[in-house]
Amino acid sequence: MKMIYDHLVVRYGELSLKGKNRRHFETQLFETVKRKMRPFQDLNMAKHFDRIVIELNGQPYEPIVKSLQDIFGIHSISLAVRSENDLEAIQKAALIALNEAMEGKKTFKVTGKRSLKSFPVNSMQLNQEVGGYLLRNTEGFTVDVHNPDVNVKVEVKDTGTYISSKSFEGAGGLPIGVGGKAMLMLSGGIDSPVAGYLTMKRGVRIEGVHFHSPPFTSERAKQKVVDLTQELTRYSGGKIKLHVVPFTKIQQTIKDKIPSSYSMTIMRRVMLRITERLAENNNAMAIANGENLGQVASQTMHSMYAINEVTNMPILRPVITMDKLEIMNISHRIGTYDISIRPYEDCCTIFLPSAPKTKPKREKAIRFEKNIENLEELIEEAVNDVETLILEEGKSTDETFDDLL
Repeated sequence: MKMIYDHLVVRYGELSLKGKNRRHFETQLFETVKRKMRPFQDLNMAKHFDRIVIELNGQPYEPIVKSLQDIFGIHSISLAVRSENDLEAIQKAALIALNEAMEGKKTFKVTGKRSLKSFPVNSMQLNQEVGGYLLRNTEGFTVDVHNPDVNVKVEVKDTGTYISSKSFEGAGGLPIGVGGKAMLMLSGGIDSPVAGYLTMKRGVRIEGVHFHSPPFTSERAKQKVVDLTQELTRYSGGKIKLHVVPFTKIQQTIKDKIPSSYSMTIMRRVMLRITERLAENNNAMAIANGENLGQVASQTMHSMYAINEVTNMPILRPVITMDKLEIMNISHRIGTYDISIRPYEDCCTIFLPSAPKTKPKREKAIRFEKNIENLEELIEEAVNDVETLILEEGKSTDETFDDLL
């Protein structure tokens, strides 16, 4: 007999550990879930102390579950059927749940939980009553309380009893919005979108910052970053702003006035200064990037020491200890890899010197920077001329390149 699931039970993850902040975290998560569920018709949602319950009203569960799996703060999503708070009704529903889930499996257990204290059967008795009923009404199945193939969860609430035998893993982490805001330096490569994803996983909203140097970098390189930002909106709870910084004049000045071995160091220092200004203008408290220790010349410990000095803002580097394969695996999973490998180069690649310093000295960087006498004016001009795009989940980025100019 095929079971028709009528509910989804969405369980929280780390939220259970957050004490006095719990209510705020739960509210943020519920608002994100409501926004994410807008494309689906006729869903009813209710927020409870330790879960969100979604009534499907005949909707197929697969696309809804897939969408919920993109939301940070969710530990798991269980398919469930609701029954009245009556032992006989619970037993019958549990039997349907077990039969539906046991294809090719042999062992099960029942995990009963009675939150409604007026229900006459306690949690231990619930396990026995439901488990015994299942054994009497099936053939070839045995109970294994330690490592079962299927766990039939029976949860008695004041709104009814929810029986589930299939669960899907959630994204984990913390709900978007509980951790402040950071500016993500988004290059268009593989690492920085992954850094953005991992930053959001800790509850941090992000806004992208991309440095664009036409005509040396093409509109296709810019479109690539727009598409990466669009992909990240799946996990953002709605929208992400992308700030495109005109960087041509600054890069040409660096090329003309800075020794080539230090041009990458100075360029990164200027990028940090500009990103800090944008953070201040947009009420962000941190900068995030895709730096990974030791992968390229600008990402050695010496380079970070020479570059970091220009800002007092925290710099979040979520992928700093990962090897490239780990980062690529996450990139594949979150849908950014195929966009990141499009063959359109960003400004860092175009202006990369043939022999960049891997151990730059901070003192030399400061001295060389003074060669650019109007550096503050150039930075101010770049900040004032930033183009801000707003990317929204579910909206197409198939505009012509000219529309983005």
